[in-house]
Amino acid sequence: MFIRLTKDQQEMIVADIQRFFYTHRDEDISEFEAERVLDFIKENIAPYIYNAAVSDAKYVVERQLTSMEEELEALEQPIKLK
Repeated sequence: MFIRLTKDQQEMIVADIQRFFYTHRDEDISEFEAERVLDFIKENIAPYIYNAAVSDAKYVVERQLTSMEEELEALEQPIKLK
């Protein structure tokens, strides 16, 4: 899966990873090591998160479509049979 991040986004994520390792593991990791962690996440974990987000979006769209169909049906005029 190809995830596009801006340079600023990548730098912020790398800093967050470094901060996580320092805070939770009492371990200083280099920028290079943090980038490798990010690569792992992008390749192995992000597809699950992406697919869950797509599923959530699909659910919202389906609900909106159902609501629109109901509203359109309510606009229909009765036809008098002769």
